Amino acid sequence: MKTIPVAVQMYSLREESQKDFAGTLKKVAELGFDGVEFAGFGGLTAEEVKVLLDEYGLQAAACHVPLEELENNLTKVIEEQKIIGSKYVVCPYLMPNRRSEEDYLSLITLLDEIGETCRQEGITLCYHNHDFELERLKDGRVALEAIFNDTNPENVKTELDIYWLTKAGEKPVEWISRYNDRSPLVHLKDMTNDEEQFFAELGTGGVDLEAVLNIGEETGVNWWVVEQDMSRRTPFESIEMSINYLKTKLPYLV
Repeated sequence: MKTIPVAVQMYSLREESQKDFAGTLKKVAELGFDGVEFAGFGGLTAEEVKVLLDEYGLQAAACHVPLEELENNLTKVIEEQKIIGSKYVVCPYLMPNRRSEEDYLSLITLLDEIGETCRQEGITLCYHNHDFELERLKDGRVALEAIFNDTNPENVKTELDIYWLTKAGEKPVEWISRYNDRSPLVHLKDMTNDEEQFFAELGTGGVDLEAVLNIGEETGVNWWVVEQDMSRRTPFESIEMSINYLKTKLPYLV
């Protein structure tokens, strides 16, 4: 079995990170995570972050970087990835004013350009979805399909979020399989079984997590990334429950 490492998306721990960035990373390592996916560096420099990663034995799985930052400061973004040892930079979210059909068509060209520049520097650009990209365009395709099908697969990879796919009525396994060897990062999330469809700790909801975990090796997944946007527990309790669930499904984590 391929030992696919597990990271936590630091957005899940945003309040904790704001109070104590270094202490938060240390706790993540103690819980058994292999790495972290950053959403900012908590006011630290990339060099300072690298020191902390080395101290706690963590890897930089990826970095979520706002699209505007990718547009305007790509050279700096790429340099920071190299410093911390991150191979993946992720476009994490589209603001509501950038979701028209014309916006998506422009985004495809933009992602291709950004992705090509990243690739030339040894960095891979990925696109992370929510549920709004599952709305249909005039040609009948959903926006997410257009983004992935109309960009160069060498320039733009996927970071499929299985919660948002499920919430939109899609089957995550089908999407990961469709973009076989183009899905190096997968966001693992669960969803409550009630009408609210709230974010849930892994193994406590209705998302078919086992089916996703079972195809990771054959589809070329390089990192599982645990994220919980919101929790009714403390964030540390939440991610501990999720990593403990994964330890029961992925024996190499124990």
